[in-house]
Amino acid sequence: MENFEFNTEMLLDIVLTYGPNLVKAILVLVIGLWAVKIIAGVIKRVLNKSHVDASLAGFLKGIASILLKILVYITALGMLGVEMTSFIAILGAAGLAVGFALQGSLSNFAGGVLILFFKPFKVGDFVETGSGSGTVEKIDILYTILKTANNQTVVIPNGDLSNASITNYSVKETRRAVFEVGISYNDDIKKAREVILGVINKDERTLEDPAPAVVLTGLGDSSLNLSVRAWTNSGDYWNYFFENLEAIKEALDENDIEMPYPQRDIHIIKED
Repeated sequence: MENFEFNTEMLLDIVLTYGPNLVKAILVLVIGLWAVKIIAGVIKRVLNKSHVDASLAGFLKGIASILLKILVYITALGMLGVEMTSFIAILGAAGLAVGFALQGSLSNFAGGVLILFFKPFKVGDFVETGSGSGTVEKIDILYTILKTANNQTVVIPNGDLSNASITNYSVKETRRAVFEVGISYNDDIKKAREVILGVINKDERTLEDPAPAVVLTGLGDSSLNLSVRAWTNSGDYWNYFFENLEAIKEALDENDIEMPYPQRDIHIIKED
């Protein structure tokens, strides 16, 4: 009976001592987790209104939710009298160790966040990088996947991509096509210009503004070097380029304008 009374008194002391803190911890936990859910929803709506990439928005929402939940749990445990200094130190040391172990992945992660946030390119764009060129098929948080013109898949780490020079051929609606043409020194430049412009202007894909131009760019060893410059829509570029390059060659042949091979004149001086 004495033991029972002793245990009852001890239990009562524990309840009186830790009960209020336990109630407070439970309230902090419930209210905190509810608040985290609300805040995560607000973050997602703000990111969506900012036109941030959907995958990046979901990822940032998840990261914010996890960090806020950790803060709530630490606060609740602190109210129960749990010493958090050592726990936080251990957590920091573990995070540092993981950071060193995943240094390359963290670099790719940071690069992925930058790419998805600043959007130097998007899915469907044709880009050229130091690792190759192709159409962007997918942008993950760690890697970007390109499909080359030969239907090959190129996987590029975002860490490398975010620090590299990128040429995006799809970001502008129009693009200039440049055809390099050589004609003989015996041919008339003005006639060649008229023939070439006739071919270019005949194509409906040629844009009127800026107007097509044919300019003399060099006096080569074997030819007069002409540069044909015309603008077209980016989506028509490659077909436009190949078809008109062939059409220019045929038109020059029909008008007896020679596109010479490299040649050298040799003068033989005969001495008596």
